[in-house]
Amino acid sequence: MSGRGRMTLCALVATLMAAAALIPLVTDADWFPMAALLVAVQAGVGALARRVPLARALTVAVQLVASMMLLTLFFVADKAWIGVLPGPDAVGEFGRLLTSGTADINRYAIPAPASEGIRLMLVGGVLLIGLAVDALAVTFRSAAPAGLPLLALYSVAAGLTGGGAGWLWFLLAATGYLLLLLAESRDRLAQWGRVFGGAGPSERRKSAGGIESGSGAPLAPIRTGRRIGVLTLGIALVIPALLPALDGGLLGGRGPGGGGVGGGGTISAVNPLVSLQESLNQPSDREVLRYRTTAQQPQDMYLRIVALDQFDGTSWKSSERKIKDVPETLPRPQGLGSDVPTSDINTNVSASPSYTQNWLPLPFPATKVEIGGRWRYEPEGRTLVGDRGQTTSGVTYKVRSLAVQPTKEQLANAPEAPAALRKEYTQVPKGLPPIVKQTALKVTAGRSNDYERAVALQNWFASEGGFTYDTQVQSGSGSAAIARFLEQKEGFCIHFSFSMAAMARTLGIPARVAVGFTPGTLKSNDEWSVGLRDAHAWPELYFEGLGWTRFEPTPTRGTAPQYTLEDTPSDNASNPATQPSAGAGASQSPAPKPSDSCPAAERKLGNCGGAQAGATPPTDGGVPTGTIVGVALGVLAVALVLALPLLWRTRVRAVRLRSGGRRPADAAARTLAAWREIIDSAWDFGTAPDESQTPRRTAARIVRLGSLEGESAEAVHRAAGAVEQVLYAPVPRASGGLVDDVHRVRAGLRERASGTRRLRALLLPRSTVRVVWALSARWNALLGRWSGNGRLDRWSAAVRRTARQRG
Repeated sequence: MSGRGRMTLCALVATLMAAAALIPLVTDADWFPMAALLVAVQAGVGALARRVPLARALTVAVQLVASMMLLTLFFVADKAWIGVLPGPDAVGEFGRLLTSGTADINRYAIPAPASEGIRLMLVGGVLLIGLAVDALAVTFRSAAPAGLPLLALYSVAAGLTGGGAGWLWFLLAATGYLLLLLAESRDRLAQWGRVFGGAGPSERRKSAGGIESGSGAPLAPIRTGRRIGVLTLGIALVIPALLPALDGGLLGGRGPGGGGVGGGGTISAVNPLVSLQESLNQPSDREVLRYRTTAQQPQDMYLRIVALDQFDGTSWKSSERKIKDVPETLPRPQGLGSDVPTSDINTNVSASPSYTQNWLPLPFPATKVEIGGRWRYEPEGRTLVGDRGQTTSGVTYKVRSLAVQPTKEQLANAPEAPAALRKEYTQVPKGLPPIVKQTALKVTAGRSNDYERAVALQNWFASEGGFTYDTQVQSGSGSAAIARFLEQKEGFCIHFSFSMAAMARTLGIPARVAVGFTPGTLKSNDEWSVGLRDAHAWPELYFEGLGWTRFEPTPTRGTAPQYTLEDTPSDNASNPATQPSAGAGASQSPAPKPSDSCPAAERKLGNCGGAQAGATPPTDGGVPTGTIVGVALGVLAVALVLALPLLWRTRVRAVRLRSGGRRPADAAARTLAAWREIIDSAWDFGTAPDESQTPRRTAARIVRLGSLEGESAEAVHRAAGAVEQVLYAPVPRASGGLVDDVHRVRAGLRERASGTRRLRALLLPRSTVRVVWALSARWNALLGRWSGNGRLDRWSAAVRRTARQRG
């Protein structure tokens, strides 16, 4: 096997040995053979490209394109052109899978189920690392820095899993890296191209066989590789020991289960507030849900996604909770007594195909959910969450829920909540600014019970405190953000709900924050439409005997519950107080006359006549403007990257051929720059430079290989003569017309080249590799300076000492 082939194989093995550390993160390891196959194909593409041979940068680009086609074939073939070419639909599907995978990573404990999104992230990540290792170690022939992407791959797994088994994965990754270094050293020794030992630096500087760096500082590659290797392995040992333990879900849960069907499992919710502000600021209100309901008071039809019940001072988030299979009938809501008036509501919901969410929007409190697919139930928050990649995209479902109608007297006379519940839901961080509790006490002064204090807080935020609703205010959910909001009095639902919940907790009232949607807008045929701009957050306060109760502190959003109003409004639908503000301006077309034999409740749900059961699936309003802009920017970015060699080459040519200065030294510099341009132009058209040749023999070689004749051939010889004058003549003669000679040579080369060679010389000129050479020289010079003053040795020794101490 050749040296390049041996390096390719070692790079492949090193990548897979490091990638094995990711296996414990998921329940199924069937993604690993797929990743191994795709990395092997990627390495094979690189080997073929190097045999052609292609330019180094072009080789990497070809491997990148091949990798993208492989991912398309294995993950989104049904959305791609001829199964492998990613078009707009395939790009959109990739985005959906990545979004789903990110949500799964945040939700499940280790080991997580290998959902399609997580599989894509694992396989794609291994492919990316494999490309980096292959490019560094084989294409650019520098194996030592290839340890850095391998370190990144291992560190992700080590930081997330922990435990004694991590040493096995470390040994595998380290062994792969050492094999790579060994293969490179053997390859270099076989070439006899560099000095690896023996004489010291001063002697090697005098040796005819030694090759010194451009900076004048000799740097033995194997010594550099050894130092980088020691540094890399040392960091790999130290980082997991220094980082705080991440012994749970992929991003912080601690449950033992993966949330699979049938087991207990745990779940650590992704914080949905990351995208809430973006939803409120969308340029177009894209529909995400459509529903029909039998509710007599639709202003209370808030569709709840998740409850955030943990406040640690930096953010409100959902606690890690046990999940189980969805029961046939959900248990009675926590704390709700039998003497509280309730009525059953039936709702049929359809989600847009473009709405991808792992949490199912439900009216609260739901008592029965009929839905297909893989869903699990979290009892504390009474929420349903998708399992193994299940999302809301395009689903239809039926929900039975309760319309709880407490009286003011029941709320005012509610007894104290159980001690365990009070302890959990009244916790506030120690660093909470004093202004939060001081303001809460001031606003609720004179109130005699928790209900009156809660209503006082709601009214102060909504109308009496001088607050302004503004979605452009910087989002934030920590203690500092709450204090800033209380002072500046500008914000949106996040600020209002978080602040009221935090203030209620300081008063000893159990509180949490719910996230979901307001009721939306009433359309024709008793259908309600919910858009992105209906996204909302509101506080829920607990009253024993009534359970978790909604409040609405955000002005101009949603509606305040009837039990918080001074005068309870009537049930007349024409009363503006009973209509949700989001639908105040909705047009209401007269519905077709239904069959007289159809019950009124079924008629409201759309189950009468020839209508289908459930809500009409919402229509997708086409590709969102943001997606179009994103794709356009992506295309422009790719075009710019592809044009970089052309732009760089054009710039270099302009710099070399410009005139500047009248001194003899300036004239000599212009002559040498013009000669360099001729050499690089010939290189772009296929004649590689040979710096061992004299200018005269180089000119003859360019003329011969480039098939130059007439003026272009004479121009090359004239330029060579000018260079000899500069290099060898005691007093060089001035040479004019060199710029014109360069243009003549380029024209001759272009005329004699084939169409394919002309196109490559324009778009992918070979001489652009000088950029990589220049960066490599600077890197070597930097390492040389560090090696010269002993910093790298001291750093490596410090890493080793720290590793031994922690081991």
